Amino acid sequence: MKFFFAVTSALLLAASGSAQDGVHNRPSVVLESPSAKLVIDIAGGSIVRFLLPDQGLNPLVWREGEPGMEPRAMGHFLCLDRWGAPSDAELANGIPFHGEAPYVQWNVVKQPRTAGEAVEAEMSASLPLAGLDVQRRLRLLNRSAVAVIEETVTNRNKIGRIYNWVQHPTIGPPFLDATVVVDANAREGFMQDSPLPNPEGPSVYWPQALKEGQPVNMRRLTDDPLPQVVSYTIDQKIGWTTAANASKGLMLGYLWKTEQYPWFNAWRHVDEGKKPLARGLEFGTTGLHQPFAVLVSKGRIFGRPLFAHIDTGQSVTKSYVMFLVKIPAGFMGVSDVSYVGNKIVIREHDSERSFKIDAPGLPFE
Repeated sequence: MKFFFAVTSALLLAASGSAQDGVHNRPSVVLESPSAKLVIDIAGGSIVRFLLPDQGLNPLVWREGEPGMEPRAMGHFLCLDRWGAPSDAELANGIPFHGEAPYVQWNVVKQPRTAGEAVEAEMSASLPLAGLDVQRRLRLLNRSAVAVIEETVTNRNKIGRIYNWVQHPTIGPPFLDATVVVDANAREGFMQDSPLPNPEGPSVYWPQALKEGQPVNMRRLTDDPLPQVVSYTIDQKIGWTTAANASKGLMLGYLWKTEQYPWFNAWRHVDEGKKPLARGLEFGTTGLHQPFAVLVSKGRIFGRPLFAHIDTGQSVTKSYVMFLVKIPAGFMGVSDVSYVGNKIVIREHDSERSFKIDAPGLPFE
């Protein structure tokens, strides 16, 4: 794998200043409420900062770039029209890994503004080679650190085509260290480094994976990132994943409809000193990181599709929710996340303790 939203709101463009994304000042969309701050880089449309105003710790840290070029801040980026690699012929024609969405310039359709109990904004992007357009609507709630992101993809090609659509949240230091615990309601899975044409054998169950036949717990990353990418199915109607750092008192989480994103893909990466450098909390329409020809040949794994089809002129809408919550020292991780009575309910692993986030109007009714 190569990669390796109160009142106050602002749109910072090059002519009027810009937001700091951790690499340098870039034109950015900034949504800010009393409870949180969300920053989206216009160059690539990645969510590069999500933080609590009184803490300032940003979990979404990842940079990508070619040697000799200034790295691009990625954070949480959108993989579209694909998750896996292009074919050699597609690569020669300019199709990058993960598709064009993280590389094209995004447009601001509606500047951030207060609308009821949230700060809202809209963005769009056009993928010239893939022939897809994407509209993104963002809502950052005022009363809690919860953001709702809705995206609509439209096929402007004259023919229908297959494609994939994967959310790629990536956490990194200083939030990420060896104490971070990642949890998810994932189920049966397989290692991406297992040989084709049947990488699903042997299968594993979250949080287990296998390295050379020996069990590995994917909740943690210390000094060995192997297996680097493991993909899991989700059996419940709502999928979720969390990353918790108890020593820093912060947890990042995501919720989505499983019918929209049936796969959870866990990626782990370390630096040259074997310290945790990145973890991908990826969820999307595929669980096989291969070119389309391989996906078409394979079809399904564990009964789940490996690609989607979009007809000419068709529009498809998907959404997800992201949240931040403070956690106490000694927090053991998460056993369950649910949405009940307009609240996100988080249950601690091996504990009777639970946490509730006030979050009315989420797209799970």
